[in-house]
Amino acid sequence: MEVLAIRNTEAIAALTTKIDNLTDNVNDLTNNVDRVLSRSAVLDDVLLELRDSQEQQQRNFEEHQRHFDEHQRTTNAALNSLEAILLQLIRIFPQS
Repeated sequence: MEVLAIRNTEAIAALTTKIDNLTDNVNDLTNNVDRVLSRSAVLDDVLLELRDSQEQQQRNFEEHQRHFDEHQRTTNAALNSLEAILLQLIRIFPQS
């Protein structure tokens, strides 16, 4: 009977150790999951910021492109006017 009680006590001690180890493992896994979820939330926020920034950059680029095109049109119109004036001056004051 005493031997059985000792074996039971040893078995209980071994099971207690295993339960403690399992508890530690569960705690570690829970901490890892918490860290992963926190990082995921941060990365989601960063991704949204990047998407918004990219959209704003695209709008800015399109606006700059429109301004460039308008500037090019007005520059070409001015050059055409200058060319017409130059041709008139050449007709009025021909080179001898």
